[in-house]
Amino acid sequence: MDERERDGRRTVKVSKYLARHLRHQPERIGLALDGGGWVEITTLLAAAAAHGFPITRDELDHVVAHNDKRRFAVEGTRIRASQGHSVDVDLGLPPAVPPAYLYHGTVARNVDAIRAQGLRPMNRHDVHLSPDRETATRVGARRGRPVVLSVDAAAMHRDGHVFHVSANGVWLTRTVPPAYLRFS
Repeated sequence: MDERERDGRRTVKVSKYLARHLRHQPERIGLALDGGGWVEITTLLAAAAAHGFPITRDELDHVVAHNDKRRFAVEGTRIRASQGHSVDVDLGLPPAVPPAYLYHGTVARNVDAIRAQGLRPMNRHDVHLSPDRETATRVGARRGRPVVLSVDAAAMHRDGHVFHVSANGVWLTRTVPPAYLRFS
């Protein structure tokens, strides 16, 4: 394995570690996120090192800057996950008017449940929607052969459903009832 491949693998490991502890299990390494999901970078780096996964500031900056999904945001001396939390945080995102259609990537084994119940946030705060089919296809492909659903976001918005858009362009809403879904 060459150095570039090794560095790439390390970047993925650091990204997954950050996602786990900034979105789902901060307490596992002794972190306490503030109400908006933020934590001091120095606190995060010290906690990671104390729990056997040292991360340098350069590695952290690299992951934040080069993550293709822009999963993390840095503001001054603090960092947080951009969305996808299962822990209770308020990202402070204002309501936003969505485009006419948004998209959701999944796999075939989930389609029957989605037809019956719509899209639900499961263990997260919100349903995640993509602004384009290509992104939704990549999301669905993480778990198998992707199925892309179209969401009539304009009709949902007109009917009173609230949307937010995260810093990395992911659209968020509490749920998507089946009537607003198109299965293609």
